[in-house]
Amino acid sequence: AEDYQLVFLERGDHTFVGTHDGRPYVAPFSGNIIELCPVGALTSTAYRFRARPWDIEAAGTICTLCPSQCNVELTLRDDAKVVRVLARDNEEVDDGWLCDKGRFGYQAFSSADRITAPLVRDGGHLRPVPWERALSEAARALERGGERTAAVVGGRATNEEGFLVQHLLREGLGSPHVDSRATGRLSGAHARVLARPGLSAKVSDIDHAGAILVLETELVDEAPILDLRVRKAVRRNGARLVVTSSRPSTLDPNSAAALRFAPGAAEAAVAGLAAALGSPRAAGQDVAALGGAARASAGFRAGAPSPNGDAGAAVRAAADVLRDAGDVVVIWGERLASGERGAEALEALLALAGALGLEDAAESGMIEVPAGTNGRGLREVGCLPTLAPGLADAPAAGMTTAEIAKSEALGALLLVEAELPEDTLARAGGVIAFAGFRTEALEEHADVVFPAEIYPEKEGTITHPDGRLQRVRQALGHVDEVRPGWQVLAELCERAGAGVGAPTAPMVTARLAETVPFYAGITLDEIGGRGVRWQEREAAASLAADEPSAEPLARPPAAPGGLRLAGVPSLWSGPEVEQAPSLRFLSTRARAEISTEDAGRAGVANGDEIRVAAGGEEVTATAAVRTGVPEGSVFLSGATSLADGPVELSAARRPVGVGT
Repeated sequence: AEDYQLVFLERGDHTFVGTHDGRPYVAPFSGNIIELCPVGALTSTAYRFRARPWDIEAAGTICTLCPSQCNVELTLRDDAKVVRVLARDNEEVDDGWLCDKGRFGYQAFSSADRITAPLVRDGGHLRPVPWERALSEAARALERGGERTAAVVGGRATNEEGFLVQHLLREGLGSPHVDSRATGRLSGAHARVLARPGLSAKVSDIDHAGAILVLETELVDEAPILDLRVRKAVRRNGARLVVTSSRPSTLDPNSAAALRFAPGAAEAAVAGLAAALGSPRAAGQDVAALGGAARASAGFRAGAPSPNGDAGAAVRAAADVLRDAGDVVVIWGERLASGERGAEALEALLALAGALGLEDAAESGMIEVPAGTNGRGLREVGCLPTLAPGLADAPAAGMTTAEIAKSEALGALLLVEAELPEDTLARAGGVIAFAGFRTEALEEHADVVFPAEIYPEKEGTITHPDGRLQRVRQALGHVDEVRPGWQVLAELCERAGAGVGAPTAPMVTARLAETVPFYAGITLDEIGGRGVRWQEREAAASLAADEPSAEPLARPPAAPGGLRLAGVPSLWSGPEVEQAPSLRFLSTRARAEISTEDAGRAGVANGDEIRVAAGGEEVTATAAVRTGVPEGSVFLSGATSLADGPVELSAARRPVGVGT
């Protein structure tokens, strides 16, 4: 993991393992040391003395806490409680690794704060009620909402749950407003091209790549196991790494080139790379102009010279690393396609893929890192406002998540393990939510709350970012009044007059396979414990993929001046971190990373509390002044209420005793 923290201390028979600075070992992969220790000297304090070997059983499933979708083995005690999570080695997915969130997040499963019974608003408060009343209240609210009902599906939903949600909305309520992305509208044409088997790399292709391009994603936070895979390829196989992002990356020291661009200017940076590599679609574009439009610069590169601040030279230096590298794998983040020019950014990405010849090379391709665990699967089963199941164009286009959040004409709002701003919930005619824990927004505005399953209770399938269908298997019985999510959604479909005729989870999977052409014939037995990539099956030929466009790229606009805000995802976010004693101290707080120049102009120092204002909203965050942050950029973590774009900073107060 390249943590460089553990050392042997003392000598001879006094030797013990510790950290070089005497502080606790804190890293995203510290728990792997427990499994690697050959003599059991390093053990888990979360599991130690919790059970004896004859008290426990093992059950395999898939971790759904991030897009890495690691294969795990759950240690169960008394068939009722998860007491440990171990890695279940699958070379094509996780290579035997597991991040600490996946390893220790299980402590949240038995939290006393978990919702374990349906809740209905009664007398202004949410109160536990029998299932029949909760289902009736939800069905009435959805019926009142009708075609003005909107649904947002969170990334931890299974393919079956997503399929039932879109079926409920489209067939039962006549509403096209269903989405599972938080980053703008994705056209059917782009979705089909990106899904082409020739453009889809598998995870193990990273191991053998001649070059790897990591584009606008921080893998250690968004897909930690892919971060390890990239490091392994560079260290063991000499892969050339190019990191292209708005924010300095933890992979920069491993890279042969690191290209920085202004927040929101990814389109110009990617178009610049395509032009530098000789893409016919970018033939009329000037590399220097594109670099300037992106405010491109060379980031930190270990042992490599800087292009002396020349934007065009920085782009060309990155392109030179990729040129003639053989097999190339591009790992790109979903937020590349966010904003008003998301479609143009995807066109630039496809032009870059063409310039690299990804579709013509057997072990080349692209892997998209979605914002949610099952982002790819939910797209393929129709949980987008533009797409029906099978990536077909939807009969009618609906609102995106961002448009739903701003809509003044919402009927009912269905949230499936997803969150929206509180003012959106306040405007909705009715709010029905599947949630694991209470939030202030739900307490104030939800009409019906169904308890969400934890992943050891789920049965169904999810789709890895590389297209591998994996089976989530039920290992625990449902606690208290919790019911399967697919079952509740199927019942709501029945009450809306759009029943699917599938009374069991495997029957829902079979119905899904009948509806999505490139899943045709797939069974749970075929998926098994290792998964199966649908691109490698005969049914993949049924994908009516559009040919990539040959039109010249549009000229990207110049990056706006002034301070620009970009949200930063964190591995240490979510209820699993907040509710797990082993992880709670890592829970992300609002922090704004700024350059030394911008901090000086704003009159703030490292550790100060500052006000960050954008889009009419404001949060208080701790200033983190970093020499590696480019001037003009502000990176905000731990606060999701602010939209990316122009931002203002001002000092709030200086904490006593915090140095600079």
